[in-house]
Amino acid sequence: MKKLISFIALVAVFFGMSSSTMVTYPSVTNSSFKIGEKLRYRVTYGFMDAGEAILEVKSTSKKGANRSLYHVVGTGRTLGGFNAFYKVRDVYESYIDKKSIMPWYFDRDVNEGGYEIKQSYTFKQNYKKVNNGEKDFPIAMGTQDMISSFYRARTFDFSDMKPGKTFSLKCFMDDENYDLKVKYVKTEEIKIRKGKFKCYKFVPVVQTGRYFESEEDVQFWVTADKNHIPVLVKAKIPVGTVKLHLVEWSGLKNELSSKL
Repeated sequence: MKKLISFIALVAVFFGMSSSTMVTYPSVTNSSFKIGEKLRYRVTYGFMDAGEAILEVKSTSKKGANRSLYHVVGTGRTLGGFNAFYKVRDVYESYIDKKSIMPWYFDRDVNEGGYEIKQSYTFKQNYKKVNNGEKDFPIAMGTQDMISSFYRARTFDFSDMKPGKTFSLKCFMDDENYDLKVKYVKTEEIKIRKGKFKCYKFVPVVQTGRYFESEEDVQFWVTADKNHIPVLVKAKIPVGTVKLHLVEWSGLKNELSSKL
């Protein structure tokens, strides 16, 4: 009887191991970023520096389904006089699969003018679900969060693009599934504080009921090199235009050859 029980236990362990390893995960070639990369942006409104945003790629011992992860941290804050009437202190964290560039964990801690949001998502990519701490939501495997989508988009193949080419991502935000789509417009040289860059220009693909009413509401320029770093973002708001532009970088995976 003891031998029979041991045999049944061994079979159970075998099938348990088999079921967990039979999941087929997507594989993504990442030639754009690595651990140690740090990007700092200034947020300007008119001629004033209103805030700054920092994105960092860090190492972590944390695992997702026993897979190795990147720890990506994004922080945002207002500067100077803007703190007096609309203070912002935002922190976004994502733990991203190194091989598939999809998230396993996401945390959002936002305080914008006293308006606070705290979110924690556990992405069960192997079960095609995400949990918000209270319930599961169905997702497609490879679904992104708010910050991992930035890094996944940088791994897209931008070679041989023609104007009008569209790239898409599935994203889970605020307990909802979204299709995020951007369209390539053209390649051009732009000038920011840190000099001139050769860039790919993109705009969001407008979708009914989503955030953008016009393709001109948001425009962004990405370095035309292997790093695929956004160097400038312009967003129209009811009272003007807000710009996000790159002011400092370090730990890049490749030479910033797009800088002219």
